[in-house]
Amino acid sequence: MTRLLLLGSGELGKEVAIEAARLGVEVVAADRYAGAPAMQVTPHSRVLDMLDGAALRALVEDVRPDLIVPEVEAIATDTLLELEAEGWHVVPTARATQLTMDREGIRRLAAEELGLPTSPYRFAADEAEFTAAVEALGTPCVVKPVMSSSGKGQSVVRPGDDPLVAWRYARSRGRVHGRPVIVEGFVEFAYEITLLTVRHAGGTTCCAPIGHLQEGGDYRESWQPQPMGDAALAEATRIAEVVTAGLGGYGLFGVELFVTADDRVLFSEVSPRPHDTGMVTLISQPTSEFALHVKAILGLTVGAFDVRTGRASASAVVLAGAALDHPTVVGLEAALAVPTAQVRVFGKPSATPGRRMAVALARGEDLGQARSRAREAAAAMRVT
Repeated sequence: MTRLLLLGSGELGKEVAIEAARLGVEVVAADRYAGAPAMQVTPHSRVLDMLDGAALRALVEDVRPDLIVPEVEAIATDTLLELEAEGWHVVPTARATQLTMDREGIRRLAAEELGLPTSPYRFAADEAEFTAAVEALGTPCVVKPVMSSSGKGQSVVRPGDDPLVAWRYARSRGRVHGRPVIVEGFVEFAYEITLLTVRHAGGTTCCAPIGHLQEGGDYRESWQPQPMGDAALAEATRIAEVVTAGLGGYGLFGVELFVTADDRVLFSEVSPRPHDTGMVTLISQPTSEFALHVKAILGLTVGAFDVRTGRASASAVVLAGAALDHPTVVGLEAALAVPTAQVRVFGKPSATPGRRMAVALARGEDLGQARSRAREAAAAMRVT
């Protein structure tokens, strides 16, 4: 039996574990806390600090997995590189995991090595470099830690603002203290998309584009398919294929792109794993992003049928409003009474304000109806 070690066991990891089990794979779910969502669907789990390289190595040597599958960014990637060099199989590759957890690494790969279009940017390691970067790029501009997720530490410097407020915020909220920040020129985009891109035994396949709404850099709603012009879609596909080829390996990648009013497409970020905005594929496609990821990493081929979209579909998240132990999501009956609605409750053992606890999914005759139904179902639920 193939054994898969899942490094990160949140709501995305939970769906990966379910899909892997369906194909006869034994899953060992690891995370920094007990009772994580993926741990609830497999009898095998481990708790450790995945940023501790020695602890991570000990886990791998104990479990002896056929596949090491990172599902979060907070992992000791130097150890993953060492393990891969010793013959362990890291999905998609240890290098891809390391590059994409660091905005400096992936931006330099995309813009400087692969020549992909991006927003103008500069990196700053101290206040003097940061001030110079803001002056060079002008305001408004976006400031982010090079290592963070879910919008943590991200802010916009607007004309008249004190830029050092953004500097201090980014430095305090980055995953690793003391790392540089990235300053990006502000892009006036018409919309942004996630292009789920699968590298598999049969080649590279892109799903229909996913539109999404973010607040504070974190996903709140997503929908599929996002309407796009033919030229913009072709360019988005080209960029996705180039950057995923540059990262290498088999698996699903979430490629984030900006599209301007005149159909210019700019690369933003990429994650070498299922993407939170891709939860809409649980209802929009015959094969969800999680099943696509598992098929690809097992060496199976993804077909055109897998990524075919039917009716317009949407997702909307349910957030906790307070810090809670043993939280419960209530209102399921009302949520499921919304036409076409489905619900996924993540089962997290604790809640903090703004933490994602569930997602509502719905279809519609058009995107407006699908989004309205997903929002209605999400609003019917609350965390208590």
